[in-house]
Amino acid sequence: MLTTDKRWLAQYPEEVPKTLEYENISLHECLERTATKFPNTEAIHFLGKKLTFEELHVQAKKCANQLISLGVKKGDRVAIMLANCPQSMISYYGALMAGAIVVQTNPLYVERELEHQMTDSGAKVMICLDLVFPRVQKVRSRTSLEHVIVTGIKDYLPFPKNLLYPFVQKKQNPTLTSIEYDEQTLEFLPWLKAGSENKVDVTLNPAEDLALIQYTGGTTGLAKGVMLTHRNLYVNTFQCKSWIYNVEEGKEKMLAALPFFHVYGMTVVMNLAVMNGFTSVLLPRFNVKDVLKTIDKQKVTLFPGAPTMYRAILLDPTKDNYDLSSIKACISGAAALPLDTQEKFEKVTGGKLVEGYGLTETAPVALANLIWGKRKSGSIGVPWPDTEVAIIKPDGEQADVKEVGEVAVRGPQVMKGYWNHPVETEKTFLGDWLLTGDMGYMDEEGFFYIVDRKKDMIIAGGFNIYPREIEEVLFEHEAVGDVAIIGVADEYRGETVKAFVVKKDGYNPTEKELDEHCRKHLAAYKVPRIYEFRDELPKTLIGKVLRRVLIEEEQNKMEKEKVEANREA
Repeated sequence: MLTTDKRWLAQYPEEVPKTLEYENISLHECLERTATKFPNTEAIHFLGKKLTFEELHVQAKKCANQLISLGVKKGDRVAIMLANCPQSMISYYGALMAGAIVVQTNPLYVERELEHQMTDSGAKVMICLDLVFPRVQKVRSRTSLEHVIVTGIKDYLPFPKNLLYPFVQKKQNPTLTSIEYDEQTLEFLPWLKAGSENKVDVTLNPAEDLALIQYTGGTTGLAKGVMLTHRNLYVNTFQCKSWIYNVEEGKEKMLAALPFFHVYGMTVVMNLAVMNGFTSVLLPRFNVKDVLKTIDKQKVTLFPGAPTMYRAILLDPTKDNYDLSSIKACISGAAALPLDTQEKFEKVTGGKLVEGYGLTETAPVALANLIWGKRKSGSIGVPWPDTEVAIIKPDGEQADVKEVGEVAVRGPQVMKGYWNHPVETEKTFLGDWLLTGDMGYMDEEGFFYIVDRKKDMIIAGGFNIYPREIEEVLFEHEAVGDVAIIGVADEYRGETVKAFVVKKDGYNPTEKELDEHCRKHLAAYKVPRIYEFRDELPKTLIGKVLRRVLIEEEQNKMEKEKVEANREA
């Protein structure tokens, strides 16, 4: 029986409650309440286009009613394949109001990934960007999609940007063709405009009914859908609200550079902003110059992000030309935050930057360092209110202080399970404790540390990448006899993907050929950046590739290079 002494509670500042009172409400009710409390406050600022909370609420209701008119019922899945734009927030809250389960879909997905996600989730409707529609159309007949609603960035741009954007888009994507709309393929703006503004009345049980199926990389090559209820997401957003107590409702400006299709961006950016009446300053993609200009011009106060983003700002030679002093707080997630990045970013902005930790399975945040309190270098911080963390030894017993074991999490934000995967769900839980697969320890003051990540997983630029999926794609190439994928250190991305390839007899593939093959079947961030050809791979007696040996070889190689560089210097 695992127990926790919760010694971390002694670190809480008096402003953070040790336990919170959660209302039994559906996630989309947060938008309704904020629209009532701050109707004229700017909810969205998108490249000059502005929407108030009242306007966002009205458009979400229209979306909900239109989805219902297409036959969407409580529990049906609605896929959203959009960049950060007003349509993304409208579609998300509209789908939830209709009682649907949102399936967030990465716009970078190629056909293989897209088809798996749509068939596994059984999505009935998709709302997507015009840029990705050709990919959707190619897999559509092999999925359960009945309707696809298509929108474009231009749809919510102010005049004259909305007129100029199509020319820019055509120049950047010369092969982009016009879309033929019919009863199954609908144009977003006219479809939305025709919707009713009446409130949708769908009865939900927040603790049981799903709000989201969020796909996370699969260790067997196929992504699994994490089932998160309305309560899971509402609770984690409310926990975050308690953590950033030094902010004002209805007055902050949140930089939405983290994608909403990632659960971290969804909770700590979109849901948090809507719950608290913050303005979401949306950027459809991360571009460091756009980020610098936006912080300077919009006076952004909150900037949740990934270490890659903060490093990009620090490395930009023009950063001193911009006023970044409006930044109050940033919670970094998705990868380990280097100490020098934290210190330099705080010096440049004058704001606070702290590291948090979580998983898609925890909606996603479980621990974080205190923003305006004690923090420790290298630590992932302390558990959030009502969240317990235990360290488990291989024998199943609880580890002592500073003893390394597997990190387990228990709390109201922990997922219901994996969609269509009861066996995998059972393996992931020990009673009501979620086994993270990460190895770590707790110190005498209740601060936690990660010493090794999930077996084999690579985190590049904030994206979780599982080697097996890439290996399976490379194995499909006729010239590849054997392959192993690992992550190697990268100054900018944190890690990057490296492929060790053994060629088949009689074949001599080039890096370019393998790269082109991978790009046809994988999202760009998963494609190997480095290839090394070998005669054989290190393996166990039963033939399993010793990935750890390859990782250690790379680490030793880097150490030697550092020593030689220092010697030359």
